[in-house]
Amino acid sequence: MTCVINVNLPTQSYEIAIAPGTLDSLGEYMGKLHLGKKVLVVSNPTVFSLYGETAIASLKNTGFQVATCILGDGESYKNLDSIKKIYDLALENRLERSSTMVALGGGVIGDMTGFAAATWLRGINFVQVPTTLLAMVDSSIGGKTGVNHPQGKNLIGAFYQPQFVLIDPDVLQTLPVREFRAGMAEVIKYGIIWNAEFFAQMEASSRLDAMENVTPELMETILKLSCQAKADVVGEDEKEAGLRAILNYGHTIGHAVESLTGYTQVIHGEGVGIGMVAAGEIALSLGMWTAEEAARQNHVIAKACLPTQLPDGLDIEAIVDALQIDKKVKAGKVRFILPTKIGAVTITDQVPSDTIRQVLQKMQSGS
Repeated sequence: MTCVINVNLPTQSYEIAIAPGTLDSLGEYMGKLHLGKKVLVVSNPTVFSLYGETAIASLKNTGFQVATCILGDGESYKNLDSIKKIYDLALENRLERSSTMVALGGGVIGDMTGFAAATWLRGINFVQVPTTLLAMVDSSIGGKTGVNHPQGKNLIGAFYQPQFVLIDPDVLQTLPVREFRAGMAEVIKYGIIWNAEFFAQMEASSRLDAMENVTPELMETILKLSCQAKADVVGEDEKEAGLRAILNYGHTIGHAVESLTGYTQVIHGEGVGIGMVAAGEIALSLGMWTAEEAARQNHVIAKACLPTQLPDGLDIEAIVDALQIDKKVKAGKVRFILPTKIGAVTITDQVPSDTIRQVLQKMQSGS
């Protein structure tokens, strides 16, 4: 059953189509957008070996001229060297302003392809075809694109909206279980920041740790409500002037942990899980929500088999220092998104450093 969600923006609105078994209709969807005929599909070896042939055949059957760019798999490749490879192939294949870059992959591929599209010829068309749960519910929507700097995550980037997002849930059947769990972190986030009823549905599920342990009905709800929540927030605040910052719940400390572990030991969704636990504990220390609510959140995070403690050997002072180069720092103060109840959060820069340290010490393995 196809579900279409509209992302309504002043500059460029677009549709998200959630439609099982429709990857082979990518060309048909893109044909309706009246884009130029030249397409560069950007992917990684794992995803391309599974789905590249289907996507390319669909595009060619609709009359598109297709070139491909295969980048390394993982966050460690999310850098300017990879962007240069996309530029080189864009030049080699004479992409024009009417041409399109298609991101076929997870959040890393989506972020890099979007940034390349935003900056090639000062902006060409861009279509997202997310293949991970995390990309489907979060990173493919809203136009945040970019790459990492060695000292921090996503410090180089642009806001650049796609023309269209095609979500085919069937591709999740091949998603590794660790990546599924990482995606569930972003899903749980929406329940905490935006939709208490959605959180309660996840709470009622006995397990959230693998695709086969989530009912088809709940999976459909997860995709629809997560995408709708992201679309609603982005529709109200496209460039993070205010409300959109709540989407970074769990990301402040999460990004620091990812960065300090080299983007390999802890993957993005795992960092968000750790960050949500930390944010919940900070909120509890500051009297912003109850111990019962913090326990409910942590129980659902644990149901998805996400980490709730810091990795072994991570220096707390290094985390505190890393927070200072977070994108949300304003006038030298770190802004945290903290929960006030299940379904609502607030943004504050009034978190004492000692409180952060105490919470991180509590979250050290073995504490």
